[in-house]
Amino acid sequence: MIPAAGQFRARQTFLPEYIRRAIKLPQMDLEYTFWQMVNLCLDPKRVYKNTSYHKQTKNQWARDDPAFTVLCALFLLVAAIAYTVAFRVTNPWTFLRVVLGAVFFDFVFLGALLATLTWSIANRYLRVQSLHSVEQEVEWMYAWDIHCNSFFPLFLILYVLQFLALPFLMTPGFLPCLVSNSLFLVALTYYHYLTFLGYSALPFLKDAVYFLYPVGVLAVLYVVTLILQFNCTTFALSMYFSSEPSGAALT
Repeated sequence: MIPAAGQFRARQTFLPEYIRRAIKLPQMDLEYTFWQMVNLCLDPKRVYKNTSYHKQTKNQWARDDPAFTVLCALFLLVAAIAYTVAFRVTNPWTFLRVVLGAVFFDFVFLGALLATLTWSIANRYLRVQSLHSVEQEVEWMYAWDIHCNSFFPLFLILYVLQFLALPFLMTPGFLPCLVSNSLFLVALTYYHYLTFLGYSALPFLKDAVYFLYPVGVLAVLYVVTLILQFNCTTFALSMYFSSEPSGAALT
């Protein structure tokens, strides 16, 4: 099936319009965005039930409102600054590396990479071919929406909850290691679960359960890290702050 010229024009103009709206706060639906964020933590299936309604009204699966992306980036920015304050970062280069790295590497770059990977898998292997309906494909921006949706609960666990528990999580011993690694396991498992829900919401895809398979790998790694007493929090923060952080930095 050869896409019409209008479809190409729509794809070419959507992203610039999306970016323009991202810098215009009055054009964002913040109330609906906060509703989505709350329900992604409490009732994620309810969020994806609105996907078909959006397709009917906007003729696209992806959100045309950048509010969710903008708020995630702002929340990350605030969280990263809080970490630099907690670890008493005085070097301007380290401050910029941590703050900008959290937003542009953790969220944007890795998110775009994961969105592209899952988008490619869905379009190449999971689409249902039908002779009696219009051929459809997953929009890349919808894959980005799925990443943003999946990232927000992960952010609450690994950036907010972990921050509040840092003095305990960074102390030596098996119990802090157990709690730390359990936080990572829950956050990453829920990320994959929400990814699965996002692709399951599309009626022209099958076998979206494949997106849950990495959870098995996470479970194995979880057991291995506990046996080795490898503390994920200490390791992750050592990557941000160059040297292995010490609990004394938070006192």
